[in-house]
This record gives sequence, structure tokens and C-alpha cells, in this order.
Amino acid sequence: MTKVRLAEKLAAFSDHWSPKIVGELNGQHVKLVKFQGDFVWHHHANEDELFLVVHGSFRMEYRDQSGEERSMEVSEGEFVIVPRGVQHRPCAREEVHVLLFEPAGTLNTGNVRSERTVDAPATL
Repeated sequence: MTKVRLAEKLAAFSDHWSPKIVGELNGQHVKLVKFQGDFVWHHHANEDELFLVVHGSFRMEYRDQSGEERSMEVSEGEFVIVPRGVQHRPCAREEVHVLLFEPAGTLNTGNVRSERTVDAPATL
């Protein structure tokens, strides 16, 4: 059993859009990521994702079942769960620090491959 200090782990990297694994339980990964700017539109066919804001805030853009684009602000101390199959993209004007909770093996860009795809996240 080990204790994880989020501030220490977040201080260990500065790159954006590159999640780092900081824990694992029951087939799930706990990841930390920093991002700024707009990510790619994507979805995950088989995985739900939890985004918990540790520092800052971001806008989660998503497409509802009718295909209409919507968005919500997610602030420090708040989280949002993106259900599997929902098209989404996080966007941040300022750098934001986020804890992700998702099944091990979840590709950060879901059904899309781009320069931001991270096939094998580093473990901190």
C-alpha cells in the first residue's frame, strides 16, 4: 500500500495532453494529465471516463444524442463522467490539472488517431 501525493506527481511533468498513470485498482487506471487548448473530438465505444479537476477549470464540449453540440464548465473540486459512446472534447483556456479514472488500456483519443494519441502512458 502506498500513498500518492498529487502535487508531487503533477510537479514531475509539464507536457500537455499526455496522461500519466499514478495508480491502478480493479482493472482501472488513475491518471494525471495537464492540458491547455482544445483536444480532438472523439468517443470511447466501451469505456466511461471520469475527469476530476485538481487545479483550474475547463470546458467539456460534447454532442448529445441528437448530435447537438453542448458544453459545461468543470471547475476545481468538480468532476464529470463522460458515458461511453458520447462524442466529447475537453478545452481549456488556461492550464488545468485533471485526475482521470478509466479502464486500463483506454486510449486517450478513443476512436481517433492524431498527434495527441498516447498509446502507452508513462507510469509515475
